[in-house]
Amino acid sequence: MMVKHDCGEIPVVESKDNPKPIGVITDRDITCRVVATGKNPSQTRVGDAMSTPPVEENQIRRVPVVDQSGRCCGIVSQADIAKAAPTEETAEVLKQVSERSEHASRVAA
Repeated sequence: MMVKHDCGEIPVVESKDNPKPIGVITDRDITCRVVATGKNPSQTRVGDAMSTPPVEENQIRRVPVVDQSGRCCGIVSQADIAKAAPTEETAEVLKQVSERSEHASRVAA
C-alpha cells in the first residue's frame, strides 16, 4: 500500500465496519521492528509492527485525521504543512518535531 500510494505511513483501523484508528504502520516501523529483527516482512502481521497509539507525542511527522465520529478520514503530514503554511511557521514546526523531548531523552538513556 505504501508503494501504491507513495506514502510512508498507513493508518491501522479497528475494522472495515469501525474505521477508528488504533495505530499506524510506518516505513520506519517495518524497518526497525521487522527487517532489523530478522522477521519476514511477508509473514509479519501489521499488529506486530505498528505504532500505537496512532498519535505519539515525540517526533511525529504524520498524524491521522478523524471525523466527528472518530472515523479515520485521512492523514496530515509535515509536507502538507510545508505546502500550505508560511515559511517561518513551517520552519518552526520542523524544528520542534525534530527535537527530542525531555521524556524521549530519558527513555533513550
